Amino acid sequence: MPKSQRNNNFIDKTFTVIADLILKFLPVNKKAKVAFASYRDGMQAQSEGEYSEALEYYYEALRLEEDPYDRSYNFYNIALIFSNMGEYEKALDYYQRSINLNSNLPQAFNNMAVIYHMQAEKYMEQGNLEAGELLFNQAGLYWKQAIRLAPDNYIEAQNWLRISGR
Repeated sequence: MPKSQRNNNFIDKTFTVIADLILKFLPVNKKAKVAFASYRDGMQAQSEGEYSEALEYYYEALRLEEDPYDRSYNFYNIALIFSNMGEYEKALDYYQRSINLNSNLPQAFNNMAVIYHMQAEKYMEQGNLEAGELLFNQAGLYWKQAIRLAPDNYIEAQNWLRISGR
């Protein structure tokens, strides 16, 4: 049974009904409708912490979806899952895929910066200062891009860039 048919609360049920109505009346092909339904079910599973199930839905949506903009959000959500699971290299790969399709995703740039910053701190703690500095610089580049796209967001990153001289 699709995830969207198993929603338990009012908000989820309302969203599902509205999304289903939109899908019925939008002039899109069946493949695109199924892709959207898979994406929606992936979001539902992800919100419930069912990462394995969410990944299955997102991969199905990617298999069907042809629109680069929509594909970018599938990649972005896959990256979020891998990041939440501590699989940072996979997360970085999927964030990059997302950005390659949609360079207007400040949240993807920010999340990549956060991962690089965490990795840099880890290297610094281990005494590998050169690797740490390289990763801090990488984090800075991604934060600058995120801030360029969303200047009112990422205040902590802006402060870190200023304080660190990046």
